[in-house]
Amino acid sequence: MSFTNILMSYDGSEPSKKALEKAIALTEQNNAKLTLLHAYHVPSMVSTHPFLIVPPEYMTSVADTENLIVEELRALVSHLPNAQAVVANGQPAKVILDYAKEQQCDLIVMGSRGLGGLQELVLGSVSHNVVQHAPIPVLIVK
Repeated sequence: MSFTNILMSYDGSEPSKKALEKAIALTEQNNAKLTLLHAYHVPSMVSTHPFLIVPPEYMTSVADTENLIVEELRALVSHLPNAQAVVANGQPAKVILDYAKEQQCDLIVMGSRGLGGLQELVLGSVSHNVVQHAPIPVLIVK
């Protein structure tokens, strides 16, 4: 099976780093386009107090961290002519699925486990959610 437009979901975890190696190899083998997507989620804060304010420093810190990850990804794929790295805020599984659909990707590559922690125990893993809802092949790398 040949792929032409590969989406790789990256979160910085060890399985994600292994998945990145596989995505790069598939991209080179198929002379495909590769998009590295870093999806992150800033949780909403709910309060009954009318003066709850998220400190601007927090949002700046989040943005700085996400930009550093994207720059790292761009450096890792700079040798590939058809590769790009993007970052998006939102529920990771939904962001991945929506991006794959919008960009007409024909393969999603991702690690088996990410950085979800407690959220994964409560809500289920991002990789599981993507596998269950993706209309295209999903390669899970352990």
